[in-house]
Amino acid sequence: MEVLHLAELLDACKMQPGAVMPFNPGRDRLAKMNFTADNTPLHTAILEDTGLFSRYVESVLAKAGARYGIGGYNEHRTIYARSGLFDSTPATDEPRRLHLGVDIWGPALTPVMAPLAGKVHSTGIHNDRGNYGAVVILQHQLGDFEFYTLYGHLSNASAENKYEGQPVAAGEIIGELGHLAENGDWPPHLHFQAIRDMQGYKGDYPGVCRFSEREKWLLNCPDPAPLLKPLLL
Repeated sequence: MEVLHLAELLDACKMQPGAVMPFNPGRDRLAKMNFTADNTPLHTAILEDTGLFSRYVESVLAKAGARYGIGGYNEHRTIYARSGLFDSTPATDEPRRLHLGVDIWGPALTPVMAPLAGKVHSTGIHNDRGNYGAVVILQHQLGDFEFYTLYGHLSNASAENKYEGQPVAAGEIIGELGHLAENGDWPPHLHFQAIRDMQGYKGDYPGVCRFSEREKWLLNCPDPAPLLKPLLL
């Protein structure tokens, strides 16, 4: 598979992505979030109670004076132990713990926009605990490269009234962050992932992989940071 270097591709096409969520670089701040085992204050009792987990995220943002929390690409996370969705069968096999996207943590109902023009590839709703809730996947074409962006943990309404091939303009609102009751039982946030090849998936794509399979999954899911420049300046 040809490696997809998003920063080089955007430069070659003279494309500047728009913000994925409302953000004023001159005023708003971001807090770096850490969900690895090194974050010892985030103990099991918090992770197992979504209300406590939500208050933990809110407290991190308030302490930092930040509008959003951000991070997580290529991060080996302990938080996925809260859901059997990421465990393997049999249990002695390696669970999925390596995160393949960037998470942006903020208030429910925050608008989510397309950073680039494209079209709707597919939508889905996955209600089991720990899953995406509502997801929207867009297809983009830059030069000779076709790739996709995935937006997970949206409100159910975000997946409605969309059809395959529907044009989407850069900056167009495509959804909103879902409440924990409809976003897979997570504190409100956006899972944002770039994907080179959808590999036959529609309305879904793995956002977490086994650490031992890290290289092949990261090859197909490059760091989406270049698409988040308005948030990362």
